[in-house]
Amino acid sequence: MSFSFARHALALAAVLAPIAAHADEITVFAAASMTNALAEIEENFEAETGHSLAISLAGSSALARQIQQGAPADIFISANPGWMDTLEQEGLLEPGTRFDLLNNSIVLIAAGDADPVEITPDLDLAALLGEGRLAMALVDAVPAGIYGKASLETLGLWDDVEAQVAQADNVRAALALVATGEAPYGIVYATDAAAEEGVTVVGTFLADSHPPIVYPAADLANRDVPAEAEFLDYLKGDEARAAFERQGFVVVAN
Repeated sequence: MSFSFARHALALAAVLAPIAAHADEITVFAAASMTNALAEIEENFEAETGHSLAISLAGSSALARQIQQGAPADIFISANPGWMDTLEQEGLLEPGTRFDLLNNSIVLIAAGDADPVEITPDLDLAALLGEGRLAMALVDAVPAGIYGKASLETLGLWDDVEAQVAQADNVRAALALVATGEAPYGIVYATDAAAEEGVTVVGTFLADSHPPIVYPAADLANRDVPAEAEFLDYLKGDEARAAFERQGFVVVAN
C-alpha cells in the first residue's frame, strides 16, 4: 500500500467513523396508508444520516395494540388521533414529542374504469354495488374504516350497504380487494387510490361528513436515543414534505 493511498484511506475512515459510531436503528410503526411515502423517506433518511429504519406498516389499531403489549417500537405514526390519545393516556409516549404531521381525505373507488358519482344523501350506493361488495378497512378499529363508516352514517347510506361491506385488516388490503376485482367498489384514502393504477376514484367524501383525518406522530417512551428526535425532525423537513405531497398528503407539521 502506497503512503498516499494509506493517507487517503485514513482520512476517509476519520470522516466515516463518527457516522458509524453514532448510527442507530429506529423502529417505526406507521399506518399502512403511508407505505409509498415512507419507502422514499426511508431511503433518503438512511443515506443522509447513516441511521437505519425498520418500518412496520399495518392498521393503526393493530400497531397501537402491539405497542400496548410491549412491542419494541421507537416511533408511532397513527392515521387518527384516537389511538395516539390512548397510548398517551397510558404513559407510552415521550412527553412533548407528539405533533400532527399529515391530513388526508377519503374517496370512493371502483375497479378499473368507472363513471364518477356525486356522494350525497341521494346516492343509491346499494344499487351501484348490485350483488357486489364494498371494500373497507375494519369499520370499528382501523381509521380508514372508521372515517368511511362515519361518512356513510352522516349521509344516511350506512344501513343500506352495511350487509355488503367486505372488511379488510387495513386500508391497503381494502384497496387490493378493489384493484383485483374482488370488490367492485371500496372506500380508501385518496393517497392509497393515487398509488394504485388498477382503480378509479369516482367520488370524494365531503370533509364535514367525517371527523378530520389527522396523522399524529410521536416518540415512544420505551427508550431515548438522539436518532429518534432526528427522525421526527426529518419528517417535518422539506424532503419529507415533498415525499408526502407526491403521494397526495397534506403536510401540516412545521
